[in-house]
Amino acid sequence: MHELSIAQSIVDIVQANLPASGANLVKSVKIKIGQLSGVVPDSLDFCFGAITHGTSLQGATLDMEKVPFILKCRTCTTSFESEAGIVLCPKCGGTDTEVLSGTELQVVEIELYDEHLEKKTG
Repeated sequence: MHELSIAQSIVDIVQANLPASGANLVKSVKIKIGQLSGVVPDSLDFCFGAITHGTSLQGATLDMEKVPFILKCRTCTTSFESEAGIVLCPKCGGTDTEVLSGTELQVVEIELYDEHLEKKTG
């Protein structure tokens, strides 16, 4: 289950990018997961909850944006959504394609509670 090590990497990224007093103020972490990243979202969510339990990140949610596998044909410049292993351009039938998206695994946003307006519960 490589989702456990991915969840730990996400926690490490969050902690490295927080202000000194912000560790207990994390409300959510937004990530992008590409269709071809090999990550199982439910497993990642479970692992994130498990490794943050009892820590200053406990209760923070993991918001996942799924990114489709999109290719661009180098022959006719058509961009198209595809499935893994299928690189045939639906417009010209060409196979000279480049990946535009679908392999991502990125932390894109860390949302914090405003310590003066909201209180973290839990």
